[in-house]
Amino acid sequence: MRYLPMFRRIRRQSCLVIGGGDVAARKVAMLLRAGADITVIAPKASPTIHDLKKVGKISLHLRRFETTDISNQAIIISATGVREIDEMVAATAAKASIPINVVDNPDISDFIFPAVVDRDPMIVAVSTGGAAPVLAREIRSAIEVLLPSSLGNLIRNAEKLRTTVRSHLASVRERQRFWARYFRGWRTATLTGNKNILNQNKQNFLKSVFTEQDGHVAIVGAGPGDADLLTLRALQHLQDADVIIHDRLIGPNILDYARRDAEQINIGKAFGKHSHNQNEINILLAHHASLGKHVVRLKGGDPFVFGRGGEEPEFLQAQGISVEVIPGITASLGCAASAGIPLTHRNATQSVTLLTGTSTNELATHNWHALVATGATLAVYMGLGTANQLSNALIKAGMHGDTPVAVIENGTLATERIVVGQLAELERLLAENAIRSPAMLMIGDVVDQYQISDSKRRKEQQLLAAAS
Repeated sequence: MRYLPMFRRIRRQSCLVIGGGDVAARKVAMLLRAGADITVIAPKASPTIHDLKKVGKISLHLRRFETTDISNQAIIISATGVREIDEMVAATAAKASIPINVVDNPDISDFIFPAVVDRDPMIVAVSTGGAAPVLAREIRSAIEVLLPSSLGNLIRNAEKLRTTVRSHLASVRERQRFWARYFRGWRTATLTGNKNILNQNKQNFLKSVFTEQDGHVAIVGAGPGDADLLTLRALQHLQDADVIIHDRLIGPNILDYARRDAEQINIGKAFGKHSHNQNEINILLAHHASLGKHVVRLKGGDPFVFGRGGEEPEFLQAQGISVEVIPGITASLGCAASAGIPLTHRNATQSVTLLTGTSTNELATHNWHALVATGATLAVYMGLGTANQLSNALIKAGMHGDTPVAVIENGTLATERIVVGQLAELERLLAENAIRSPAMLMIGDVVDQYQISDSKRRKEQQLLAAAS
């Protein structure tokens, strides 16, 4: 890190601003929001600074800076825009060991101002270490959209409740659980800014959280692999979870978004090597929820698409445990989009069928003739172990052996590989390219769209290479 990120209290402390232009006025406005006692020194000042002097918010001296002006100052800001003056102010501050910011000159500054999202008392500060301030402002704008203006009210209400919560709940664990429920439960009211709902339901909510001891399970779709494809709701649950019980086929960086103190349990399954059967997983989920914990069952793709997402809620609800299902981008959609293969296309097919290639370690049972008759794109999950039987079954049911096939390994990740060929050579295609799980099989004429796009990309690369 170039700078130590920290927040400093300057309320009722003396702060000096050198310069009287618009830039200086913006720094003064920020200091005022933090409650500082501000002195401005400049030969001339903008109307904004004069107005602040008239209403008694700042002290203003219309003269040049003198070295004795730094006495008893908490921080100094030099915003003259004149290099010689800024350097003199910085040297004077350095001799007195007073932190200084020289606007647009981080090399002689002790601190810099970040781009700020102000939801007082919550502050979000974004900094690029002075290297790209415009980017910092762009990121601040993105964060502004996510944080409602009423968020400050929510935090102030929480501050008022802190003593009451501490007196009712003795253990740190109980208090953490309360606050997790408090902020989750009030999210909708906060986002809508409905202060009446907040005020009317405060006592009822407080009572319900104090008395409720049941755990909760969220069955969360982690998407096809790339952490950027997590839904916002999935991210919120990951950051709230006490326990995360996850599959093997979870994107490599997704668990980085979890709470650092969350317990992580890998119950992943590989083809022919089931470390936990479904009943054991059900019992594990129920056990942690029965301890009053917020449990996230994290699954690759979408829980309801070959994720056994129907079985786990059924079991948990029978035990009286509350369950929420958070959908994710299923592998077929994510991999197809990443590879540039449309699952439907006006010139190829009007439908798509999602199917599994494996059931209990053997070729899944399907009505192969019906699948072929539809002419739909076939998106095959878990098809590597039974690829030869799968292709034979489809060909026997009437699908042409030269039907295009795409194999997408590690779809959406940086390690993604795409191999294309024909249905009749599927087994050889997998062996020659050493394809490993996770991989999706795409079967149908839409695969030609990838080949067309890939051909265009190759030609563009050749032209670029020739031009260079």
